[in-house]
Amino acid sequence: MSVLGRGVRSLFLLEFVSAMRLTLRYFFRKKVTINYPYEKGPLSPRFRGEHVLRRYPNGEERCIACKLCEAICPAQAITIEAEPRDDGSRRTTRYDIDMTKCIYCGFCEEACPVDAIVEGPNFQFATESREELMYDKEKLLANGDRWEREIAINLEADAPYR
Repeated sequence: MSVLGRGVRSLFLLEFVSAMRLTLRYFFRKKVTINYPYEKGPLSPRFRGEHVLRRYPNGEERCIACKLCEAICPAQAITIEAEPRDDGSRRTTRYDIDMTKCIYCGFCEEACPVDAIVEGPNFQFATESREELMYDKEKLLANGDRWEREIAINLEADAPYR
């Protein structure tokens, strides 16, 4: 065997040994990946996920039908219809969000004076049809009931920056 052949062979062996050393070093360390469907990574309190309509603690919906969220939405994804109630206040009769149009900008959340519309922490809302992405008032309120605890914690954590 020539001198050049032995040099290449020893270089290859040296590279192999250093690669195996690196492999074994990481093999015995704590794993950095997570088992996704069962474990989830942390989310920022400012994360903008699925929309929700919130209620007051007494169960009354927060939305006062000011229509600021509808006016500020750059994608025109929000549709609101309202009528006055017996006590003189206004409440929504229809509150629809077309999630296929929504760009998750958060302007609706920022414009709302009573924190009625909020983008919640849910990021897993895949559907099988487009019709399921047309959220009406009942679905938005149900989302709010389901995620209220997490939303309140996130709004509390974000309050100093608002």
